[in-house]
Amino acid sequence: MDLHQHAQTPGAEARVSELRASDADRDRVTDILREALAEGRLTAEEHAERVEGVLHTKTVGELDLYIQDLPAGHERPGHVTAAPPRPIPGAVPADADASVVAVFSSAVRRGRWRAGRRLHAFAVFGSVEIDISEAVFEYQQVVIKAISVFGDVQIRVPENVSLRGTGGGVMGNFEVSTRDSTDSQAPVIYVDGWAVLGNVEARPKRGRFVADILDRVQDKVDHKLRKHLDR
Repeated sequence: MDLHQHAQTPGAEARVSELRASDADRDRVTDILREALAEGRLTAEEHAERVEGVLHTKTVGELDLYIQDLPAGHERPGHVTAAPPRPIPGAVPADADASVVAVFSSAVRRGRWRAGRRLHAFAVFGSVEIDISEAVFEYQQVVIKAISVFGDVQIRVPENVSLRGTGGGVMGNFEVSTRDSTDSQAPVIYVDGWAVLGNVEARPKRGRFVADILDRVQDKVDHKLRKHLDR
């Protein structure tokens, strides 16, 4: 199994390119351009010029012109599937597998690490960055509790997971870029919390994918098949 998207037929792509672009389409391309700037693929001048053009596009095909020379521009969204229901109370332990806390300071969690069932993030007059775009997922459903008080919590997830958010802001900003994966077995990340005179933001990191769960499932299938053939 593979979480990467299937290519569309040429006829279907032609019809899609003629569709009127939505704000979500423009946001997707803007995110790709932002990542390209961070990776050094675009200069600051090129980035500014393309973003300005994106804001004035009318069709999906016109948007594609701004990212056709970037790797992410050749990825086509597949058909999304409904994410599994939210875990029932008690299904995910209340105690966190790990906590990231910043009080009048900053704290970062990134790289190759194991994401448990629950993660807590607290920023009080500080900043927290949680990047699970390269994490190993041991469970399909992961809950992240994020609390920001006069602080900032930034959460980055793989591009091909499902992402959900429940929370709000009190004179602050709580923003989760809700998305559905193209595979029902992909991890689902729930971000819960509050931003009090602060900021909580969760969104995908372009170009980062996860297939750990599917790889383990396939390993089990291969193992059973080998045992059957050895009989």
